[in-house]
Amino acid sequence: MAETIFSKIIRKEIPANIVYEDDLCLAFKDINPQAPTHILVIPKKPIVCIDDAQSEDQNLLGHLLLTVKKVAAEANLSNGYRVVINNGNDGGQTVDHLHLHILGDRAMQWPPG
Repeated sequence: MAETIFSKIIRKEIPANIVYEDDLCLAFKDINPQAPTHILVIPKKPIVCIDDAQSEDQNLLGHLLLTVKKVAAEANLSNGYRVVINNGNDGGQTVDHLHLHILGDRAMQWPPG
């Protein structure tokens, strides 16, 4: 996997507004928010995209979703929120490191794209 801005954030080489961290993942506020609350949850393990996840990543992927739940609760998103995983160019992925977007504090529209 190529070096990404997220790799540098994980190593604390680039500052980020970190709202949660544990041994497996990191959550921080997006610098280009698309909603009043926009937080990214990233695994510390370098996985390019969801298509690159392997069966041995099953527990990590579940941990990421449970972390989304925890971070959303800490952000007081009790009225609901959206979780987005972009995959590949057509999916809108702009950083080649798996990440989950938590979007909240406004009503979401459908369809999203």
